[in-house]
Amino acid sequence: MSSRPQSLVTGAASGIGAALTERLARRGHCVLALDVDADALHERYADDDAVVTGVLDVRDAAAWDRTIDAVTSQAGRLDFCFNVAGVVRPGWVPSIAAEDVDLVIDVNLKGVIHGTRAAARAMAHQGHGHIVNVASLAALAPVPGMALYVASKYGVRGFSLAAGHELRELGVFVTTVCPDAVDTPMLDLQVDNPAAAMTFSGAAHPLTVDDVVDAIVGRVMTSRPLEIALPLHRGLLARAGDLAPGVAARVEPLLRRRGLRAQRRRQSDA
Repeated sequence: MSSRPQSLVTGAASGIGAALTERLARRGHCVLALDVDADALHERYADDDAVVTGVLDVRDAAAWDRTIDAVTSQAGRLDFCFNVAGVVRPGWVPSIAAEDVDLVIDVNLKGVIHGTRAAARAMAHQGHGHIVNVASLAALAPVPGMALYVASKYGVRGFSLAAGHELRELGVFVTTVCPDAVDTPMLDLQVDNPAAAMTFSGAAHPLTVDDVVDAIVGRVMTSRPLEIALPLHRGLLARAGDLAPGVAARVEPLLRRRGLRAQRRRQSDA
């Protein structure tokens, strides 16, 4: 059995998942990098001996079971499971397509549930482990124009918090990471959609993938909290909006105008 930490990362072909995979490999982890895009995985990690790649559709519960079983049978254990894969489909509620409902809920919520369930079973058996589920500030407060994404991320947070309380006594920790907008290809997909204006209503510059990865390999992996929000002040604002939705509704037009201006700036910079 290798003494190196054994880690699994979904959504590893790009964005936060790719940055996290590469950071963990540099820190000495054996990383299983998973994504639905086999070509992107091969192109990114072909020369990285610390990374093993595999194709996984996080919506497939049986594939999750096979993947976790393969890791534990080959490596002897699974120390970390990072559920990063996600999709976004901004849009006003009357225009939400039925197929988008299935896609977003299946990938963002059910994918995390399947991954947590499969990893938790292996980790509970070995008596230790840490599951990190990447949600969003949209898990802390309602975001008009992003109702479907919000629903999926609220679900991720609720499930993860409940699982964290339940599994801790078995030696398994669950942390939910709730970042503000992050500069990834997913953010680029939203820049031309007015329904996504609230996504751009925060700081002048979105978080970088390294901002998120720094928090994960720092506070999250060291202290194993139930959840963190990035940045802290935006997390506090989101929580306030959740506690007082009536007040948040009055502030929303101001934030939306700010977000629309930020979208136009990003479009002009492209």
